Amino acid sequence: MLHMNLGENSYDIHIGRGLIDQAGKLMNLNRRVLVVTDDGVPEDYARRVAAQCKSPVIVTLPQGEKSKSVDGWQRLLTAMLENSFTRGDCCVAVGGGMAGDLTGFAASAYMRGIDFYNIPTTTLSQVDSSIGGKTAINFGGIKNIVGAFWQPKAVIVDPDLPLTQDKRQYASGLAEAVKMGMTSDKVLFEMFETADIAENIEAIITRALQIKKDVVEQDEKEQGLRKILNLGHTIGHGYEAQGLGLYHGECVALGMIPMCEGNVRERLLRVLERLGLPTHCDVDADKVFDAMLHDKKFRNGKVTVITVPEIGSWQARDITTKELRGILEAAQ
Repeated sequence: MLHMNLGENSYDIHIGRGLIDQAGKLMNLNRRVLVVTDDGVPEDYARRVAAQCKSPVIVTLPQGEKSKSVDGWQRLLTAMLENSFTRGDCCVAVGGGMAGDLTGFAASAYMRGIDFYNIPTTTLSQVDSSIGGKTAINFGGIKNIVGAFWQPKAVIVDPDLPLTQDKRQYASGLAEAVKMGMTSDKVLFEMFETADIAENIEAIITRALQIKKDVVEQDEKEQGLRKILNLGHTIGHGYEAQGLGLYHGECVALGMIPMCEGNVRERLLRVLERLGLPTHCDVDADKVFDAMLHDKKFRNGKVTVITVPEIGSWQARDITTKELRGILEAAQ
């Protein structure tokens, strides 16, 4: 177990196989509970959580980013209103990043904020998005542009849950853990180089979450240090906006490559190839660049990018849009 130390917003992160069936002991579900999942998650997962709730209401959304929208958000708020949820009730996300982001944002807004719990079911959400308190929906074609910081009350990470994902989705999620190793943990990165991933998955998840936990504790609302978690994301979000059918982690993988050079880039490329992640993408650079300009991190024509001079270390650079365009073109 890890503990997120954020004063009155602190919470436990429970990590272990089979823990989904301990949700009733690890979370306060003795009340009305909105259990939010999507149709890409095995139905059994939400039912197992609901069986541990006093008064559950299950909402199943269509899988994919299209549900992370004003319409999806409204659907959750409507379900709570129609079922007479009060400030003493709660929401539980049982799914990937979409379910967690959307459910957390709905919880942050309903009656100005009710309790939120997260049970991530994908590798991507387990190693990254399930903790930290960033909740959001997409709007106007821009990813995560409307949202709030709303910390969960507890998180359950059960490494058995993502085993139903196909190999490509599973590997995509691991890209975020590779990112953590790149900036902050040489041992974690070396595990991706040489270790058996399946046999070490619980250790990989724990090390990745430990890094994110440490960063969030020091910079909850991304005023400084938390920016290191954005390695690969500025360019990655540009790829993601193109509708190429690439998963988020695959886009992050592509976005990390231009942010390192020499031996570091060579080692990263070998890890990405070992995981089956993309190392090149044929796409219109103009369209990718235009999408990148909508990034929330731009301030006064500049954006902070994270580069990796050596595995396990990082540097933050403020660069202009012109410099960013040059980096993108060099990576094409």
